[in-house]
Amino acid sequence: MKQSPVLNDSQVKKVFKSVEMTKYPSRNRLILTLSYYVGLRSISISSLTVGDVLHGDGSVKETVLLKNNQTKGNKSQSVVLSIHVREELKKYVSEHHLSVENPSEPLIKSQQGGFFSSQSLQNLFKQLYQSVGLGDASSHSGRRKFATSLDENGVSIYVISQ
Repeated sequence: MKQSPVLNDSQVKKVFKSVEMTKYPSRNRLILTLSYYVGLRSISISSLTVGDVLHGDGSVKETVLLKNNQTKGNKSQSVVLSIHVREELKKYVSEHHLSVENPSEPLIKSQQGGFFSSQSLQNLFKQLYQSVGLGDASSHSGRRKFATSLDENGVSIYVISQ
């Protein structure tokens, strides 16, 4: 199987700009943010709940614990959210009136109002990329860009691989 390309900064900006013209801009922007700036796979993004990202007081967590059923390897892991990601989450939560009163509610809802399937989210990524002429890109392109950016900033390969 062919590897997903690592997009350059101008291509990433192009994709982010294009989501503003979609039917669900805030949802799609958050999906891309979690892919590019956290390095999450589709399975993790699609299974996030409100309780995964919000504290009991409604503030956005700095670290998210992904449970083993939310990851590819069936191993739980923690991911740190940058200030940029936390701000995007805060905006999204406010716009969509999400609350810790419903901690098991999907963070990102499908058109039907439930959880996205991992495959549906992969299809959405494909549509977003194709709309800007990046047909070779896939849901994994954001993760690859995230890892490449870490490497370029001197983070050790060992840390990146964890």
